[in-house]
Amino acid sequence: MDSAVAIRRGVPRSAEEQVAELYWEAFGRKLGAALGPPEHGRAFIARHLHHDRAGVALAPSGDRVVGVAGYQLGGRGLTGGGMRDVLSSYGLFRGLPRLAALALLERTPEPGELVMDGIAVDPAHRGTGIGSLLLTEIATIAAEHGCSRIRLDVIDANPRARALYERHGFTAVRTEQTPYLKGLMGFGAVTTMHRAIPGTSTGKEQQP
Repeated sequence: MDSAVAIRRGVPRSAEEQVAELYWEAFGRKLGAALGPPEHGRAFIARHLHHDRAGVALAPSGDRVVGVAGYQLGGRGLTGGGMRDVLSSYGLFRGLPRLAALALLERTPEPGELVMDGIAVDPAHRGTGIGSLLLTEIATIAAEHGCSRIRLDVIDANPRARALYERHGFTAVRTEQTPYLKGLMGFGAVTTMHRAIPGTSTGKEQQP
C-alpha cells in the first residue's frame, strides 16, 4: 500500500489536464469513438470536468494527480459536457454520431445509488494500492450522502479492475453482451456490479 500518496476529494484547480490524461490513458479505447482524436478528447474532458465529483490521489510532492476515481451523484458526474458542448466542439456533422456513441456509455444512478465512472491510476503507480485507497474514499462519500449502494460497470477487457472491485466487496449482478461494440470500443461485454453500504438509509441520497 502506497502510504506516501494523499487522498483528497475534488480535482485540484490546474490539475484538469492531468486528470484528463489519466482518464484517456485508462479509457481512451472506449471513449475514442465519442471524443477522439486523443488530443481533442483529452481537451474536451479537461474543459468540462465537474471538480467536486472525484476522489484523487496526489503524489508526495502534492503537485500531481496520480490516481482519480470519478462518480455520479445528484445529477452530475466527473466528466461533463452536454449535447451543446459536443456540437460546439466537433461541429454538427461530426458531433451527432459522437452523441450517439456517448449515449451508449450513459449510466444514470437510481435513487439511493452512487454510480462510479471508473478508476484511473498513473501506470508508474499501479500495484501500489492507490485503487484500493480511492475505492475506500468513494465508499465513505456514498455513506455520507445516504446512499445504500455503489454501482459500477466493468468491461470484459479489464479483468484486473474487476478483481480489484471484487476484493472490495462488489458482486456481479448482470452481464450484458455487447459484440456490436467490440470493433468500435474494444469490449464485447459489460458487467454491472453492486456494493452495499451498511448502515445507510435506502431512501433518496442527500444532495451535496
